Amino acid sequence: MGKKRVAVFCLTLLFCLSCAVTALASFQRGDDGQEVLSIQKRLVELNYSIKSIDGDFGPETENAVRSFQTDRGLEVDGIVGSATYRALMNKEMPPNRSNSVVRNVMRAAYSVIGTPYVFGGTTPYGFDCSGFTQYAFARAGVYLPRMADSQFYSGRQISMSQLRPGDLIFFTTYEAGASHVGIYVGNGNFIHAGTSTGVTVSSAFTGYWGARYYGACRVL
Repeated sequence: MGKKRVAVFCLTLLFCLSCAVTALASFQRGDDGQEVLSIQKRLVELNYSIKSIDGDFGPETENAVRSFQTDRGLEVDGIVGSATYRALMNKEMPPNRSNSVVRNVMRAAYSVIGTPYVFGGTTPYGFDCSGFTQYAFARAGVYLPRMADSQFYSGRQISMSQLRPGDLIFFTTYEAGASHVGIYVGNGNFIHAGTSTGVTVSSAFTGYWGARYYGACRVL
């Protein structure tokens, strides 16, 4: 690839990542937490019906948001993006939307399931373990170092009991320390690029991988 094509590719990649980061700034069905609770309370204050004010962005909240958007002449999509949030809450969108980031990491990871293992691979044509995790996080606008052992120190170290979907999970394989990495998806499973399986979902705590568990870290 010539220098000009490399430069164009890099600029395009940077543009796509910046768009991904911007797209993450929203609240939508499936989100939960204190900010969602605040949105629900504000909607009820403005006489939009939500029976369960519980911090879970479900169908009722989505319908209330749609009604609010219709009344205010906003795009009616049931998603609290920056414009809807500003009109509803009278302030700017909070900068950290970790739930949305996790969702986008998981979506990117599952979108390439079945991709073959390629040593040094970092694209949907072929991944190695850390190339896969780096790719999935980059699709959500989050930078990870290239190698598994470096990724182990890219976030806060957590115990096995603290694991939640989106955490990085590590194993000792061909050398001591964190030499294999994947993304925890819940229920004792993780998605990763295995040398003999390609991108697949495996049990993290039983069988081959259970015997080689090394640790985990939380980046998001």
